[in-house]
Amino acid sequence: MIVEQQYIELFSQTEAMICKHSAEVLNAPRAAAFADFERIGFPTRKMEKYKYTDVSKYFEPDFGLNLNRLPIPVNPYEVFKCDVPNMSTALYFVVNDAFYNKALPKVHLPEGVIFGSLKEVAEQHPDLVKKYYGKLADTSKDGVTAFNTTFAQDGVIFYVPKNVIVEKPVQLVNILRADVNFMVNRRVLIILEDGAQARLLICDHAMDNVNFLATQVIEVFAGENTVFDMYELEETHTSTVRISNLYVKQEANSNVLLNGMTLHNGTTRNTTEVLLAGEGAEINLCGMAIADKNQHVDNHTSIDHAVPNCTSNELFKYVLDDQSVGAFAGLVLVRPDAQHTNSQQTNRNLCATRDARMYTQPQLEIYADDVKCSHGATVGQLDENALFYMRSRGIDEKEARLLLMFAFVNEVIDTIRMDVLKDRLHLLVEKRFRGELNRCQGCAICK
Repeated sequence: MIVEQQYIELFSQTEAMICKHSAEVLNAPRAAAFADFERIGFPTRKMEKYKYTDVSKYFEPDFGLNLNRLPIPVNPYEVFKCDVPNMSTALYFVVNDAFYNKALPKVHLPEGVIFGSLKEVAEQHPDLVKKYYGKLADTSKDGVTAFNTTFAQDGVIFYVPKNVIVEKPVQLVNILRADVNFMVNRRVLIILEDGAQARLLICDHAMDNVNFLATQVIEVFAGENTVFDMYELEETHTSTVRISNLYVKQEANSNVLLNGMTLHNGTTRNTTEVLLAGEGAEINLCGMAIADKNQHVDNHTSIDHAVPNCTSNELFKYVLDDQSVGAFAGLVLVRPDAQHTNSQQTNRNLCATRDARMYTQPQLEIYADDVKCSHGATVGQLDENALFYMRSRGIDEKEARLLLMFAFVNEVIDTIRMDVLKDRLHLLVEKRFRGELNRCQGCAICK
């Protein structure tokens, strides 16, 4: 527990300050989370769930934390401009781990919809936040979740009341901004009541070339007959470490699409846990990673079919170049009562060099007998026959390789249910393969 000790001492010394700058509802589970963190500590590669990423070592350096909530001198609405034709979004910002409320978009969300600071909404509507906050993110089972719950002071809440449809997509841009090596602990709470519909795009960016460590915990509650799309786009830099835990609970006949895309990063560890708790629920879980240099991308997913007649579709693709490392571990659990489950899991990976490494571990646990389930994984290199065919038609080798890699990941992009965003990502991925997207330059999705 050597790495953990500095944070145990820090919390013991600053607990009053942390609580002072947060809300009572967020403070309520803090002591229990801290006790869990003291007991289990950070994950290490000795744990099966984290065997491909040694999370613990990334917490060893001395990072700055803004526990006193000092204002950060940046106006994101002046720094980031969104001018994609036909892509009109309600644009919000989180600077490090605080919701930016000094200016807000001039949009009118439907009556009753809340999008704002988790801290402020917890003070204004404590019963609403208390009902959901921390109910999916179990601090007793994961050290990062326990750590985040211990130190998180603010975040974002997205609440959509019963039968309300949010037509305009909501865009949340997370900005990392600091002059010294810095840690942030972000929290996101998403609640869709029965019959609600919404779409959320989350973009991660880093403004400064210092070492950043970001922990993030997202909880999504999808009520009966809801439709929810969430797209995450990471485009930071090679000195950024992102550790994100996403927890989703779906009720009957809900339809959720999750698509996480890593275009540029340093080290990324994403955990996604989905509970299908109501009959007729459907989850489409997709992901894509493009990595080169010494970048590291690790996705660990779990889909729990707890009731009958649910559907899950999972698709992850990686393109790895240079000495980059990718990892994917996906578990689909079909419980004894979950008859008539329909589940498909696919992981396809492309290593463009001999030094790139990919680790894949698809898993199926089936305890029901009337189900339709499949899973598969492949790791390979570019198709030499296709490459030869394209070169014989006058396409030079570099361009042919780019075209083949672009076609490989295209399937994941095509799962997006927003045409303008889909078109923009086609362009961004092409630029990434050409080396033109080699660092964060503002919100590239919006330029």
